[in-house]
Amino acid sequence: MTPTTRPGRACPLSYHYGPSVFRQPTPAHLTDLEVLYVVGGLYGNELALHEVLRLFEAERGRKQLVFNGDFHWFDADPDTFARIQREVLGHEALRGNVETELAQDTPLSDAGCGCAYPDWVDDGVVDRSNRILQRLWTAATPEHRAQLADLPMWQTATVGTLRIGIVHGDAESLAGWGFAQEHLSDIAHRDNVRRWFSDASVDAFACSHTCLPVMQAIRRTGLGSPGWIFNNGAAGMPNFQTDPAGLLTRIALTPPPGHVSRAGVVSGAFHIDALAIDVPADAVQERFLAQWPPGTDAHASYFSRIASGPRYHPHQVVRQED
Repeated sequence: MTPTTRPGRACPLSYHYGPSVFRQPTPAHLTDLEVLYVVGGLYGNELALHEVLRLFEAERGRKQLVFNGDFHWFDADPDTFARIQREVLGHEALRGNVETELAQDTPLSDAGCGCAYPDWVDDGVVDRSNRILQRLWTAATPEHRAQLADLPMWQTATVGTLRIGIVHGDAESLAGWGFAQEHLSDIAHRDNVRRWFSDASVDAFACSHTCLPVMQAIRRTGLGSPGWIFNNGAAGMPNFQTDPAGLLTRIALTPPPGHVSRAGVVSGAFHIDALAIDVPADAVQERFLAQWPPGTDAHASYFSRIASGPRYHPHQVVRQED
């Protein structure tokens, strides 16, 4: 088995679409918004979910909240899983690779966890993610799986005149890593992203999947303003070293209330921020450990990040193209 076909690294054909799908009309309830929240990588963190909903409730004007995949992951307890699903599906939701694989009739398909991990991710992480998915699958009922199977892989929204493609992965695949901060550092890859913008006819992509936040400007041929990639990293895990907060992407016509932005840009009339999802770190760890104690796969892969954050910092998030 080659690295690109082993479960957890493969990207099934059913995950693929093309950038041109974003040219389709935007649903009426997602047009002319004043505030848009895009929340990816909640990872079954129920306390983070409660804080997202509190922040969103405080917003004013025409607003929408979109969960763009992987809202399940650490919620292996069936009752927690059911509550997460019920709350999330009360809003606009897309399926990530986790939800797509949970919707299968068997606990592990040829795609494994569906993460399509790149080469820089260790095989041990890949194997553990496949086993996490197997355990998580047992928390879902047939009704849950049917609901997840019905969710779309992508969506569009407009905030004012800004047209946004909302995805879990990238412009071509539900589990694509093309919007990872590592890939966006590569000049040659940004040329490919430029073509995606042209084919998609959007001004920005809001994404998640790759676990580290980035706001990357992309020069667009023939246009005076850049396109933007807004990757929130993870809503349900820390994104910066020694900072326990998760992040969501807020795209709005007004600045964010309070002092909850960890990084942000102003592009024309639009304010885009990585809003902090601040919840008690001790309580998050307690709930995680109740389901994934030492010796379990999720503990081996994720507890260090949950306890201390990754080696990443807010000043690394916003990137202008030279």
